Amino acid sequence: MSRTLAKNVKDNTGSIVTVQGWIHKKRLLGGLTFINVRDRSGLVQAVVEDKHEVEKLRGLQIGTVIAVTGNAVEEPRAPGGAELHKPTIEVLVPVTDEPPIEIDKPISHKPENLDTLFEYRVLNVRSLQEQKIFKIRATQVQHIRNFLIEHEFVEIDTPKLLAEPTEGGAEVFKLDYFGKTATLAQSPQFYKQIMVGAFERVFEIGHSYRAEPSATTRHLTELTMLDIEIGFVEDHDEVLDLVAEMTQYALKRTYEDHAANLKSLNAPELVLPTDGKVPRFTVAEIHDMYTNATKIDTTAEKDLTPDEERWISDYARKKLESDLVYATDFPAEAGKFYHKFKENGTVAWGDLLFRGIEIATVPLRENNYEKMIEQMTAAGIDINHEGFKYYLQAFKYGLPQHGGCGYGIDRLVQKTIGLNNVKEATLFPRDINRLMP
Repeated sequence: MSRTLAKNVKDNTGSIVTVQGWIHKKRLLGGLTFINVRDRSGLVQAVVEDKHEVEKLRGLQIGTVIAVTGNAVEEPRAPGGAELHKPTIEVLVPVTDEPPIEIDKPISHKPENLDTLFEYRVLNVRSLQEQKIFKIRATQVQHIRNFLIEHEFVEIDTPKLLAEPTEGGAEVFKLDYFGKTATLAQSPQFYKQIMVGAFERVFEIGHSYRAEPSATTRHLTELTMLDIEIGFVEDHDEVLDLVAEMTQYALKRTYEDHAANLKSLNAPELVLPTDGKVPRFTVAEIHDMYTNATKIDTTAEKDLTPDEERWISDYARKKLESDLVYATDFPAEAGKFYHKFKENGTVAWGDLLFRGIEIATVPLRENNYEKMIEQMTAAGIDINHEGFKYYLQAFKYGLPQHGGCGYGIDRLVQKTIGLNNVKEATLFPRDINRLMP
């Protein structure tokens, strides 16, 4: 008999069906044995009365792989609205060791339990509640990808082994590469700019590596980034608007597709501007607003402090009815060598904040070859280093005005669901303390 998924058992009421999956829960009630079987679609319950079939389950633990063949009967109180009666059980892969955690119960995400959460990640992702996080994540990434493809972006895949770090000053992972020193990519910055010269609009969703010794709720050493680059833009506003539009599209679609899952995870209600225009404040304006409101003087800071990010996000949600807000016009001293610097002493650079944290850095790039040489030299970069040779070729032989973003997928998922730590939104997180599993 062909396999029937748990979610389709109700559609086959009155028929004999076979379900294959894992024992998710086993209990005795009134002389009957009830087992919940889990497959990729969810749960189905089987009611086992026959003593011979009950005996097959003796000593078997949660996680045992079984096939259950029985009559599909409608039962509103059962998972999925149906259950299997008079089942015949075939044990496919027995499990006799008692698991160290109970996957049929809520998995704690309290800060003091995170080490346990990740230590038993192999098992706790079998929890249906835990799976919701990563189903939401997969959907959100797919909506981002669909949006970009619909806007004529080409998806690219770039190397993660580099001859030179992309951004001077940031910590990088170094490794021996056949006698040479290589670094793990902090971003596909060079490559996506190079590819503007071919495709105009490109994006990549991949891993980046940051050797920053930061043990915070915001940081990972291996993170999933969306990188975008757009050629022939008229100005910085065009780049800011597109990233804002993409984000709102992905959020709206995710909240539609996963309304029940998000509610069960206690996700915040989604609040987005009705006109689609994400509010913007310059960094200087935010410093002034925050200083006036809190009496903590941040006006000398070149970047926003974490508390300022939270404060302006709360302000935008309460006063402007938007979960998203831009901080723009960073001071020139905060700029990178590949940024477009403005005559007023700021950089054409905006940070997109979502519910209290930066999820994207959205700048306009310098595209003039001579200016790039000047800015790289001023930043102390050896322009003759072989790691920059091919990057500079792209500028020498013609790049249009372009801009893009580096966008944190892990943070987007974290804040969409309302998780307290970015690691909770990551299947197998890497930080300064964890390299396994």
